[in-house]
Amino acid sequence: MTLIERIMPICSPPANLLVAALVYDGLCMFEFGIVAEVFALPRPELGSERYRFVTCAERAGRHRTNAGIIVTPEAGIEALERAGTIVIPGWRTDGAAPSPALRAALRAAHARGARLAAICSGAFLLASIGLLDGRRATTHWCHAERLASAYPAVTVDAANLYAEDGTIFTSAGSAAGIDLLLHMVRADFGPDAANSVARRMVVAAHRGGGQAQFIERAVPARAANPLSDVLDRVRAVPARPWTVAEMAAAAGMSQRTFVRRFQEATGASPGAWLAGERLTLARDLLETTTLSMDHIAAATGIGSATNLRLYFTRHVGVAPSVYRKQFGRKLQPAQAA
Repeated sequence: MTLIERIMPICSPPANLLVAALVYDGLCMFEFGIVAEVFALPRPELGSERYRFVTCAERAGRHRTNAGIIVTPEAGIEALERAGTIVIPGWRTDGAAPSPALRAALRAAHARGARLAAICSGAFLLASIGLLDGRRATTHWCHAERLASAYPAVTVDAANLYAEDGTIFTSAGSAAGIDLLLHMVRADFGPDAANSVARRMVVAAHRGGGQAQFIERAVPARAANPLSDVLDRVRAVPARPWTVAEMAAAAGMSQRTFVRRFQEATGASPGAWLAGERLTLARDLLETTTLSMDHIAAATGIGSATNLRLYFTRHVGVAPSVYRKQFGRKLQPAQAA
C-alpha cells in the first residue's frame, strides 16, 4: 500500500447517490444554484456511477426565492426518505421552528444514516431540530454569534470554511458552500474527480485559510488604511524575512500600535498572518507547478525543504509531496533554459 493510500484510502462512491435539495419560500438562490451545479449537471468525470438529483419541498407548487425567481420543486418531502444526501441551501436565522413534518423527515433521514449538508444559514434548521447538539458546526461569520447564543449545545466553529461531524456537514458563507460540496465530491469519488469539477466551475479545488480573511473588518479601503500597502508589499516578496518592526515602520506606526491595528484588521497577529500567506502560496505552488521542494521553500520564505515538510505537515496534516500527488495538476516538468 502506498503512502497516499494509507493517508487517504481509495474512494468508493456511496451506495445511495440520490441528492435531495430542500426548496422553501425565500430560498437562498446562490446556495441552491451551487448545489444544482455540483450535483445536477452531467459529470462524466465521475464515471458510470453519478449523482442523481431531486428538488423537494413541503408543499407543491411555486416557491419564490430571495431573488424573486420562481422555483417549482419536483417532489414533496417524502423524497427525503429516499435520498442518501440531503442539502439545505440556506434557511431563516430568526429562530422560527420548522414544521413538525419537516422536523420529523430530517430526523428520520439522519437516523437511517443519510448525510445532511447545510450551507451558510442552513445550519439554523439543523440546530433548531437538535441535530447539531454536541456537534461542531459552522455558519457565515455574521451569523455565528447568533447561532451560538440561540443553540448553546452546538459548538460553533466560526473560523473554518466548512465543518464535518459524522454525517452532518455545515459550511460558512455562501461561496464556502462550494468548498463544502467539493469536499463531499472528493470524499465520494476522489481528488481527481473533485479537481475536475472545480476546474469546470472555474474555482479553486482548495482554498487556504478560514473566515477571518473575509470578515467586514478584514482590510479597510486602501486610501483609508496604510495596512493595505503593507500587506501588498509582504505578499509581493514573501521570501523576505519580514519582522514586525519592518512592517510597523512601513505602516508608519509604533510596533505596539501596528500589532493592535493589524489584529483588528485581519483577525490574526502579523506572524500568524504571514505564516498563513506563506502556507497558501506553498499550496498554490504544489498544485500548479513542478518546482522542487527547495524552490518552493525558498520562494515562500519557509526556508528549506525540511522546514517546508515539517511546517506543511503540522498545518495541513499531510506532507507536501503527498499533497502534490493528491491535488497537483498533471504538468510536464519545466524545460531547462
